[in-house]
Amino acid sequence: MVGRRACVKRKQRRGPPQLDIGAASRHKSGMVYIARAQTAQDFAEPVPPPQGRAARAWCDLRDGAAKSWMWTALALQDIRLRYRGSVLGPFWVTISTLVMAVSMGVIYAQLFQIDVATYVPYLTIGLIVWQLISTLVSEGCETFLRADGIIQQVPIPFSVHVYRTVCRNFLVMAHSLAIVPLGYLFFAMPVGWHLLAVIPGFVLLALNGVWICLLLGLISARFRDVPPIVGAFLQVWFFLTPVIYPVAALQNWRSLAEWNPFFAAIDVVRAPLLGAAPLETSWIVLLISTAIGSAFAFAMFARFRSRIAYWM
Repeated sequence: MVGRRACVKRKQRRGPPQLDIGAASRHKSGMVYIARAQTAQDFAEPVPPPQGRAARAWCDLRDGAAKSWMWTALALQDIRLRYRGSVLGPFWVTISTLVMAVSMGVIYAQLFQIDVATYVPYLTIGLIVWQLISTLVSEGCETFLRADGIIQQVPIPFSVHVYRTVCRNFLVMAHSLAIVPLGYLFFAMPVGWHLLAVIPGFVLLALNGVWICLLLGLISARFRDVPPIVGAFLQVWFFLTPVIYPVAALQNWRSLAEWNPFFAAIDVVRAPLLGAAPLETSWIVLLISTAIGSAFAFAMFARFRSRIAYWM
């Protein structure tokens, strides 16, 4: 009896017998499979380590860029809704830009003592690029505010709304660029391979538009006073940027314009379209602004990305 009790206690300490799945033993009646109950560790899959804030922010930007079909369709929808019921649609912006450029060009050409055939294309392209930059900045403040319903209901990357804003403004600018061929026709502007130099300029403008919309959209979602402040800032900065007047008119103050990021963004697009080379400082200023702005916007996005939905 003592030996049997000791054997029972030993079996209780060992626990229930484990059955091995897949292990087999031969029997007279055939193959008998003996199953083993695997432990939880055998079934558990390796859990990936948690991602940091920077990794999640980068995945958001990458996944949002991959959904180009989505933000392109949303940008087109925004344009259709904005000009719903209009016959000309976005071409109203083109017509207003053309009327403003011609009327101002004739008058300001006399003030600055510049030939009309030289000044009107300079002013027209400057106004087109400035409209792109100003709308990217002003509408960038409302990047997440306009999409509050989508953010609270649909789990998509936040960067989709950023790309949507940039794409919408570039599509509107494309309508205004229809004026440029008219300038080549009426003012006999030079046409050549130098026009291809405008492509990297537009690429840098798009990259700057992404970080501007990302940063201002993030700050404006938290502080609703930012959009009107930015609007007032743009009105003042328009007169500080050589858009309607040439850089040479500043004389001793020319260095202020050469190191102005807004003028650098305009110059890398306007100069190739006019058949000239941008200033040496324009590419330097624009590249530095792109690098610093992108790094700062990414750091802010990685830090406060998880709070955007709560700020809506």
